Amino acid sequence: MTSYCILKQPLGDLLLVANETELIGLYFDGRPHVPAARGAWTFDPRHPVLREAQQQLAEFFVGKRTRFSLPLHFAGTAFQERVWREIARIPYGKTMSYSELARRAGNPRAIRAAGMNTGLNPLSIVIPCHRVIGKDGTITGYAGGLQWKRHLLNLEKQHLPVTSPTCPA
Repeated sequence: MTSYCILKQPLGDLLLVANETELIGLYFDGRPHVPAARGAWTFDPRHPVLREAQQQLAEFFVGKRTRFSLPLHFAGTAFQERVWREIARIPYGKTMSYSELARRAGNPRAIRAAGMNTGLNPLSIVIPCHRVIGKDGTITGYAGGLQWKRHLLNLEKQHLPVTSPTCPA
C-alpha cells in the first residue's frame, strides 16, 4: 500500500509518499512530476515513515539537520539511479554543476540527460537536487521552481557549520 501526507510550507506544500517501510517520494505539490497514481494512494499522516520524514524535514528547515537518515527507495534506469546517487553525495552547503554530475555518473557527454534526470528525482530535498547548478554558477531549473531552489541553497548557506581556523604553532 502507498501512503501519503502533505507537509505545509510557506513556499508551497510538499507531498511525502511512502510504501510500507520506505520513503518513495517527496514532491512539490501542484508542480510537474507528481505521479498520476496519487489518486490510488491512502492519506495517512500517521504512517511511521511519513512522520519521521516530516520530523527530519522540520529539523532541516530550521538548520538543525544537514543529512537525512530515512529509509529510501527509488527506481529508475541505471543512468537515473547513478545520477541520483551522485546527487545524494553532494555535501550540505555545496553545489555541483550538471557537467560534473554527468561525469561522476559515468557519462561526461550526457550533460542534458543528467539535467533531465535531476528534474525527475523522486525524492527532492532528501536527495538534494537543488545543489546542482549551471557550470557558470547560475541557478537553473528545479521541479519545485527557482524560488524553492534559491530558498534551499540560501538556507544551507546560512546554516553551514562554522569551523575554527587553524593557527600555526
